[in-house]
Amino acid sequence: MKHVYIETFGCQMNKADSEHMFGLLDEIDYKATEDMDKADLMLFNTCTIKESANERFYSYLGMAAKRKKKNPNLLIGVSGCVAQDKKTWLQKNFPYVNIVFGTNNIHRLPELVRQAERGEKVYEIYDELPFELPELPVIRQTKVTAWVNVILGCNFNCTYCIVPQVRGREKSRKQEDIFQEVKTLAQEGFKEITLLGQNVTAYGYDLDPNYSKEKATFGFIPLNPQYSLAKLMNYIHDVEGIERIRFLTGHPFHVTDELIDTVARLPKACEYFHIPMQSGDDTILKRMARIYSVDKFRKMVEKIRDKMPDASVTSDFIVGFPGETQEQFFNTVKIVQELEFDMCNISVYSPRSNTPSAAWDGQISEEEKNERFRYLNSVLTGILEKKNKKLVDTVQEVLIEGKSARNENKFAGRTRRNTIVNVDPGVNLEVMSPQGKLADVKITKSTPWALYGEINNGELPPKASLASGGRMEN
Repeated sequence: MKHVYIETFGCQMNKADSEHMFGLLDEIDYKATEDMDKADLMLFNTCTIKESANERFYSYLGMAAKRKKKNPNLLIGVSGCVAQDKKTWLQKNFPYVNIVFGTNNIHRLPELVRQAERGEKVYEIYDELPFELPELPVIRQTKVTAWVNVILGCNFNCTYCIVPQVRGREKSRKQEDIFQEVKTLAQEGFKEITLLGQNVTAYGYDLDPNYSKEKATFGFIPLNPQYSLAKLMNYIHDVEGIERIRFLTGHPFHVTDELIDTVARLPKACEYFHIPMQSGDDTILKRMARIYSVDKFRKMVEKIRDKMPDASVTSDFIVGFPGETQEQFFNTVKIVQELEFDMCNISVYSPRSNTPSAAWDGQISEEEKNERFRYLNSVLTGILEKKNKKLVDTVQEVLIEGKSARNENKFAGRTRRNTIVNVDPGVNLEVMSPQGKLADVKITKSTPWALYGEINNGELPPKASLASGGRMEN
């Protein structure tokens, strides 16, 4: 038996990919370890969206190089978006790396490792996904919630984003295969699933009988689609044992009335929409090639909240996009204030190689970008502080996921709206553990970034009414 250490950078899709890597490697007797020094194989599942992720990856790669000097038999592998984008560069600059493979050939990992064990240098990148997506083994890193990939790739061509180049065009899994995976998860005791995709709201359109490469554009939505994310949620909804269904991450273009109505109607569908807006200025949105206006996004949010007044709407924003003026930046500030998002992931614009915006004039200084980042974060903090204070003394339904990372005597869980709540179970943890259970939790304290509560008398009542609140810390 050998051991593998995997460090994952970036999005939930990468986390799901790493779980499949653990499953594939288990088939050739590599067991997971969290101790780098015990590893016979170190894999780095990389992200190229943000420069900060790149910097962390290079730091870890340096640590791996030091370990390889002490243990020449240690195998080092690089996968994910950096590998897909920069195979030749990695090969030239990091000769101690044994395996480089991309996002489209994860299913080949056991054979690639066997080749490396024989002393071969392995650099294998597939430009496209296989025609038939293989069903891969998986070893989950959690016990209560699970990621389920439903669509890979993206057909949009946002001018700042490299994802279509490294992940390929959209390709959906078959409904029947997804159903079987969800059924297995339920049998294994998982309570919540998150349907994943770079553009999860486009799920199923490429399975339409009339789909063709000519129609494989960012604007393709078939009339009366046979398959869609809404229909998939209906299809898997009644799997016994699954309590909650979520999805991440969508594009505003594909948030249809059918999807909004389905989330509002299905009891297990969480009232949670994470829809990246990226900018609150129409000119910047056009330069980003986002194909919607501020007003269209606003109307989408109004539809969601009209159907589900307690729904959580969260978003992503980029500050300091090339050519962004102060006035255009403050248009973003205004829309965040107006729509009062329940959480926003705010990023400083980071030029990515081989994207149009990286070569444009009007690049903004790091100092100015960071100043805008701090300002927008302060605005968001004020919004969250106000929203979260309203939740003190309310009772929320929380799915307990496990012990809190910050306090062994407390648990952490999430509401239907993806609020992370730190919970005092009010009982002896050696006697009863609430992990994996739905609990009514009374909120006793709030901060802009966290909710805290307690389970009264240690009781774990059945499913409560709709929960609410902003996204919080673990």
